[in-house]
Amino acid sequence: MKLAPSILSADFTRLGEQVRRAEAAGADYIHIDVMDGRFVPNLTVGPLVVEAVRRSTSLPVDVHLMIEEPARYVQDFVSAGASILTVHQEACRHLQATLGDIRSRGSRAGVSLCPATPVHVLEEITDDIDLVLIMTVNPGFGGQTLIPASEEKVRRTQAFLTAAGCTAELEVDGGVNEATAAGLIASGADVLVAGSAVFSGDEIERNLDRLRRAVSVAAR
Repeated sequence: MKLAPSILSADFTRLGEQVRRAEAAGADYIHIDVMDGRFVPNLTVGPLVVEAVRRSTSLPVDVHLMIEEPARYVQDFVSAGASILTVHQEACRHLQATLGDIRSRGSRAGVSLCPATPVHVLEEITDDIDLVLIMTVNPGFGGQTLIPASEEKVRRTQAFLTAAGCTAELEVDGGVNEATAAGLIASGADVLVAGSAVFSGDEIERNLDRLRRAVSVAAR
């Protein structure tokens, strides 16, 4: 299991410090949610914040573009330091070409699916993806409750990838906490994105430890 703390819930007045604390506490990726106020009803950060995070950590920087026309901004975010750049299937007119562009610029290419988007839309691009991100809430805001049907979708996605011979990591984002983490891992998730469950209460180290313990206890 890998944990990817999302800075959406971090204290931005202490962003570098909190990113470094997450790394020291055993985070595997640092996740950055980029929202444009059009694809989702929220507005967050851009390449400058990605650059700042890149300077603050040696971990892979996992950038999730929840924006319209993401193909226009691939170069900006790769240049800013995105190790993994994930775009939404629902926002890409020419998805295979966008994934190829991401890879050609030196980043790993990811595809995200909203809760209502079926898994089979990945069928023609399994050779072009390094990561699949299943949204387990409707994207746009942190702190939401996991949609109950999400575990089954994660299970079906992992089965689909295995059957296709696709080695892409399976990441989940939305409603991840001590109560839901174990079920998502048991369903086949490889990477858990967690925002408020990591950064709440300024207890980053304790919160990351709790998430790992929740999964390990359930696995016994």
